[in-house]
Amino acid sequence: MQKFLDRDHSILAFNERVLDWARRPEVPALERLRFLCIVSSNLDEFFEVRAAPHLPGALAESSSSTPAAASFEALAAAAHSLVANQYTIYNDDIIPALAAQGIRIVSHGERNIAQRRWVREYFEREVRPLLVPVALDPAHPFPQVANKSLNFIVRLGGQDAFGRDNEIAIVKVPRVLPRLIRMPGKVSNKGAGRSHLFVSLSSVVRAHLSDLFTGREVGSFSQFRVTRHSDLAVDDDDVKNLRTALRQGLEHRHYGQAVRLEVSSGCSDHLAQFLLQQFNLPDKALYRVRGPVNLVRMNQLIDLVNAPDLLFAPYQGSWPHELHQGSSIMEQLRQGDVLIHQPYESFDGVIAFLREAVHDPDVLAIKQTIYRIGADAAMMDLLREAVRRGIEVTAVVELKARFDEEANINWAEMLESIGAQVVYGIVGLKTHAKMLLVTRREGRSLKRYAHLSTGNYNPRTAKLYTDFSYLTADPALTADIDNVFLNVASQIKLPRMQRLWVAPFYLHRRLIEKIEQVAQAAALQKDTRIVVKMNALTDEALMHALIKAGQQGVQIDLIVRGACMLPAQVPGWTDNIRVRSVIGRMLEHSRVFYFRIGQEDELYLSSADWMNRNMLRRVEIAWPVTDARIRQRIVDECLTAYLCDTKDAWSLQANGQYQRVNADGSAEVHGAQEALMALHGVATSPRSTTAG
Repeated sequence: MQKFLDRDHSILAFNERVLDWARRPEVPALERLRFLCIVSSNLDEFFEVRAAPHLPGALAESSSSTPAAASFEALAAAAHSLVANQYTIYNDDIIPALAAQGIRIVSHGERNIAQRRWVREYFEREVRPLLVPVALDPAHPFPQVANKSLNFIVRLGGQDAFGRDNEIAIVKVPRVLPRLIRMPGKVSNKGAGRSHLFVSLSSVVRAHLSDLFTGREVGSFSQFRVTRHSDLAVDDDDVKNLRTALRQGLEHRHYGQAVRLEVSSGCSDHLAQFLLQQFNLPDKALYRVRGPVNLVRMNQLIDLVNAPDLLFAPYQGSWPHELHQGSSIMEQLRQGDVLIHQPYESFDGVIAFLREAVHDPDVLAIKQTIYRIGADAAMMDLLREAVRRGIEVTAVVELKARFDEEANINWAEMLESIGAQVVYGIVGLKTHAKMLLVTRREGRSLKRYAHLSTGNYNPRTAKLYTDFSYLTADPALTADIDNVFLNVASQIKLPRMQRLWVAPFYLHRRLIEKIEQVAQAAALQKDTRIVVKMNALTDEALMHALIKAGQQGVQIDLIVRGACMLPAQVPGWTDNIRVRSVIGRMLEHSRVFYFRIGQEDELYLSSADWMNRNMLRRVEIAWPVTDARIRQRIVDECLTAYLCDTKDAWSLQANGQYQRVNADGSAEVHGAQEALMALHGVATSPRSTTAG
């Protein structure tokens, strides 16, 4: 029997596809740097969340023939290859491209006398007062090094002030210091054209290490950075207050188990081995890099340089064309459902819906889930105003939204402090469903209005992620939504749903049943089709169902942006299954499930990817799009458009590798995102056609 592809290798392969954007010479230089930084950020999260299971405590002493060691070896090889590609692009492509535009990060060896004098003054004024070098001895053990922080290790010659030969010292560089510093015009040698000269903080510290150890000889040294396991582990069955437990866990997140060590490429073997021993890591966890150990912080350069021509042309999504500005949104919803395709259409339509509800004297209650709402306070300010106006506000805040825990705890405490009802979902489950429900008195009855989304209530990411927002006053659908809120808040048994498929109760089973239904029709020689768009496909039961359906003759197209464990077009096994990944200027985030038998089709939007965690360990929803007009619009804008993409799409081959669609340029170039930007955008320019 064929095997599924490895999940973690699939995640790394996704980052290789993102990295392709940093290679493209037609992409503006600063945007190429941005994509490089995105890969670094993704890789950081990969190690923080996924690497620890591959790194058991005894691995350093284990035989290379053990399953754990073999898994680690294979994963490390793929990660090392990805990192090597990153720094090759950084050094050979992006740095020269920026230099051609007068943007340079000047190393110590390249600085002239005036520049070195300025750097020394900066070091003495801004940096040195914050550094506390620690020479290691029995009274000064190896210091606690925070996750992803910048540090230096130094080998010293001679003796200390007390005549001792302690040779290793550690310099921790505070996070409050900027990682890139612009040199002033007086030392930048401005000539014709633009000139932006910078120095890196690591270069500033490196150039003045000897000043930190007067009377000692500075021998070999290296910058280093350790990545630690950072996924918060809270025993849901053993805590009395989840919020308090998470706050305590956040205090220790920066000092979890070490999983990766990054050093300069020239770091001596002696220092590298010393660090590996300190962090209890095997050799393959060591990454020697040709450049800064934290490429993510290079993102600062994009904000420091005022060069619009080195960025994508500005893009602003249009006001949702199905919403009539100046008219009541709830009145429009009484006429029919409304779809918003973000970011091509503005998230402002969702804000307007909530604002109208807050300022409507007939609105009695507002219920909303909060997963990743971000730092933008627009929606929180509206909920606060709703409480002030006497509206019953219920917020289901997911405290365990990874890396957003602290922000969500703060929002929860703010809402509770003003009298809103705040609940944290169900023990053992993350509440990932995106729902907003408004209850309004109309005459002698109550009517509900709702917003559902495939994405988050985050105004910032709504400009960067492709998602669908769905506004409705459908009585059956809004009654289901209300029941989900009641289930999450009071934990009563969920009644039979009319429209919604809800995880962890029905969603998994309903999807398998729907796939099997289409497969049965195909076995009867009926024309059938399944098209699914999502971020990840790793659930084995769903993959087995798709394979069986394909073997019955169903034509299946899977548009999976990230990890996909299902091999495509393997002869005799998945011949009828095609998998493509679209990596564009916007992050593909919408989840769409389409099933057709003959002329009858069904389409569902969802907050859930096809992963075991989404199906069985989260509160998720999928809802049917019953309006034929809206259903066709989703098919046209989201499914057909991406299946026809010949610019940003990658096709999964039978050998498990991805190949760029139209890599040889033989077909007419069509970019789905470009087409949608042109269709909906209100502030595009011809340059935006190179955006991807």
